[in-house]
Amino acid sequence: MGAILQSLGRTVAAGVVLLVIIIILAGVLSGQFIAFNQAYLQFFMRWLHVLSGVMWIGLLWYFNFVQTPSMPKIPDEQKPAISKVISPAALFWFRWAALATVITGLLLAGLNGYLIAALTFSPGVRTIGLGMWLALIMAYNVWFIIWPNQKKALGIVQVAADEKAKAARVAMLTSRINTLLSIAMLYCMVGQSHGGF
Repeated sequence: MGAILQSLGRTVAAGVVLLVIIIILAGVLSGQFIAFNQAYLQFFMRWLHVLSGVMWIGLLWYFNFVQTPSMPKIPDEQKPAISKVISPAALFWFRWAALATVITGLLLAGLNGYLIAALTFSPGVRTIGLGMWLALIMAYNVWFIIWPNQKKALGIVQVAADEKAKAARVAMLTSRINTLLSIAMLYCMVGQSHGGF
């Protein structure tokens, strides 16, 4: 077991194997196996959407609740470990999880037949539509404001010291905007199908 858990790739693979075992056991115990039909495709896309969203919002909240508030407490000689190793890796997963969340969400809305209706705030899907627009704004912020400014702030793109400081502030404030939006966005996403409003 230790060999599995020491590798992220093997850990994820083991998680997928565990999922397959659970699906098979559930089928055996209930006598109902997965029917690979439209309903299952919708479910599977929802699962991928939630999986991506957990990664995206989890990293957003990590940056805002853990990393940014902790930076002033870290000794200067240790800060390069954050800015050169941890932040770039976290930002990689952060931006690609944002994109995966948007793509799987749009595919899910299309599979469920409410994509255009939700994006145009039609009756019956206004809540999910609002959540979708908030998520699209947040994803835009990730790719077109936070990431370009973080590249400057982290020294991935070389700029003058004053521009680097400005970029760090813009990235931080935009990340805070996304944190603010995430609270309402998550409520709208869950509220549509679970009676939130």
